[in-house]
Parts: sequence; C-alpha cells; structure tokens
Amino acid sequence: MGGIFYFSRMQEATPRERMLKKIRKALIEKVENPFPKFEDTEAIFTQSEELLEIQFAEAFNKVNGQFVYCENEKDFVLQLKAIAHENKWANIFCWEKELHAILKNQINYQITDFEFLNASVGITTCEALVARTGSILISSGSAAGRRLSIYPSIHVVVAYTSQLKNDTIDAIQFMNDKYQGQMPSLMSVVAGPSRTADIEKTLVLGAHGPRELFLFLIDDTI
Repeated sequence: MGGIFYFSRMQEATPRERMLKKIRKALIEKVENPFPKFEDTEAIFTQSEELLEIQFAEAFNKVNGQFVYCENEKDFVLQLKAIAHENKWANIFCWEKELHAILKNQINYQITDFEFLNASVGITTCEALVARTGSILISSGSAAGRRLSIYPSIHVVVAYTSQLKNDTIDAIQFMNDKYQGQMPSLMSVVAGPSRTADIEKTLVLGAHGPRELFLFLIDDTI
C-alpha cells in the first residue's frame, strides 16, 4: 500500500500546472460579458466645472510637480530664464526645433547629444496634458526622443493650453488625430518626478528618473 500511495502523490499536478491549466481553459472557453450594458465610450469620471488649467495645476502640484503658467511665449522665456538663473542650471539640453525658435539665444543649451552624460536639465515638449490626474503624455514622436525626458535630473516640459484634455482617453484620441492613426512607437505617462518608497518606506525623489519636474503652460487661447 505504501508503494501505491507514493505513486499517486507523484502523479498530482503542481500548483503551477493547475494554474496553467486554468489559464488554458479560460482562453479556450468563451465567457459572456458580465457588463453587457457598459459603454466604453462613456466618461467614467464626472467632469469638473473648474477650468482645465486649474484642475491640472492642482493635481500636478499634488504629485510634486512645479507648475508655471505663462501668458504667452515671451512670458515663458522670461520665467524660464529667471528660474534657470535662480537655480543655477547648467548643462541644459534642448533638441526640438520648435523650442529653439522660441528660446532663440535667450538661454544657453546644447542642441546635440554631445556630452549628454553630463546633462542636468532636459527641455522638451509633450503630446498632451490630462487635467484630472495632472499627468503628461510624451512620446518618441518628438525630436527629444526617449532619453531627454528620463536621463537629466531636471525635466522641463513646455505645453500649451490647447493640449489640455479632461481625461486620458481624450488625450489619446487627441494624439490619434494628430498622427492620423500612426501612433509613435513609445508613449509614456509622466505623473510627477520619479519617486519611490521601497527603502524603509521613505519617499525618495529622482530614484529612477528626474528628481524635479517643471511644467510651463503657455496660454495659446488668446
């Protein structure tokens, strides 16, 4: 009896095998939609009566972002210069021609990736802003690429009020219209500076990316 008992235990499925069996079964068998009346085009969150600029600023500040409102592009340049001077920014990198046209010779920055390892500030544009969450959508579709928003310890984002959208689904639709369905290979949602609390539950900024995030919002509705 002891030998038979030992043989039957060896034939039992392991927890991993049982889990894989359930997954295979779930993939094969069709399950009825438990929410047949749900419309994914409907807004999940109620829309606030506050201006999108105010919604974004409040949510952005809650995630340790630094929000700067600019009346126009000239005001943006003046405020950027003041903040750069006050914080003694050096090794600034800016690769997008549309930003070069605005900044002109008002601030010193690198236009190539030469000495990029020494970069401390990266200035980029973005795709859209999500007012409800205070988050920023960026993509590889810009000349800034994938590195400039991640490697420098300070990330400066330049955006316009026309890029403000109520929710993420609206921001993605805005991008889809811009790229006519041919979306960039990489899209990221930036929700404040990089941070973690993995070590002794102590919040640390800049653990996996920029430790400071500035958003300059230029009003282009006037």
